[in-house]
Amino acid sequence: MSTHLTEQDPAVRALTELMAVLDTCVTELGGARARAEKLLEERQTGRAWLDIVTAESRPLVVEQISSVMAALASAGGAWRREQAYALASEQVSINRIAAMFGVTRQRISALLRERARGARD
Repeated sequence: MSTHLTEQDPAVRALTELMAVLDTCVTELGGARARAEKLLEERQTGRAWLDIVTAESRPLVVEQISSVMAALASAGGAWRREQAYALASEQVSINRIAAMFGVTRQRISALLRERARGARD
């Protein structure tokens, strides 16, 4: 497949975006992990949770994790939809795609409908 074709491929774009989000999430989770260690150290010294959380700078560890989860859900969902569509475009049956993804055929049908709705908007 030529570079020009892959640049126009929505699945390639979705996968590229997912990779960028994954890189960002890895960095953010590394920071959250380091901050969580500090929170644990503070708690082990006997500080109250209220004091620890009140002194914690924003975003809180729990906020960082929520942000990462939301970003992964969004980029992962886009990739899942585009990958399902790409497979269906290659005449792979909905049943086979469902088996590959480990979901029901109804879920694949829903992904394809979501993708079609998004393409129209």
